[in-house]
Amino acid sequence: PVPVPEYQTANTVRNEVNLNKGTLRLERDVAMPGNHVVAFSFDATTSGSITVFFLSKETSNGSVASLSKMFPAPTRHHFKSGLGQKFKQEAGLDFSLIDEQDLSQLGTDNVYPLIIRIETTPKNPPPDAAESPEPTYAVIRKIERDGDEGELQVRVVKQIIWVDGVRYELQEIFGIGGSEASNNSSDSSGKECVICLSEPKDTTVLPCRHMCMCSDCANVLRHQTNLCPICRCPVEELLHI
Repeated sequence: PVPVPEYQTANTVRNEVNLNKGTLRLERDVAMPGNHVVAFSFDATTSGSITVFFLSKETSNGSVASLSKMFPAPTRHHFKSGLGQKFKQEAGLDFSLIDEQDLSQLGTDNVYPLIIRIETTPKNPPPDAAESPEPTYAVIRKIERDGDEGELQVRVVKQIIWVDGVRYELQEIFGIGGSEASNNSSDSSGKECVICLSEPKDTTVLPCRHMCMCSDCANVLRHQTNLCPICRCPVEELLHI
């Protein structure tokens, strides 16, 4: 018999700040052309702070530990609430300072970890309230090219949000208008369920994350097949949003 995928209803979690990962990039430091600065755009509904950690990793308790002594302690930059804000490091990174021993700890070649930690301050917080961190984990990769020093590229690996002490990983859903995943998916056009072609789609297939069905069709389909109607991957769960 075909295993019936579990059907769940999503709970809403309020996210006070969002780093627009498509805008994350490295720019040449104007003051020191040999260095690079991290830059990106973000939206925030409350005030907070941004800290950029280079050659660092997250510990088991959620704090950040440095893997190198070659770089100064990171500076915390404070911001106010607002949409479409732009961040750029004041001091750039000099990749020529990286020690080969530091890279050997990472077990990678020409790939450098980067953590961008955004912390928000609750509105009307109690005296002992702590900021809520939202770390974004990225990697900077050096692409070697013949005849030059190589090109540096940055890519987001994952984004985490902490809400009331609970850790959530942010993921794109294919089929929600305006998301980066939708823009890259040929099946994201249209708002109707791909089964009945009439009701609005509101159910996401996991783990492939295709939002493609209405809840009624999803309930019927899960008793008939365990394959996603878009990519034909096995379905583990159905999430109603």
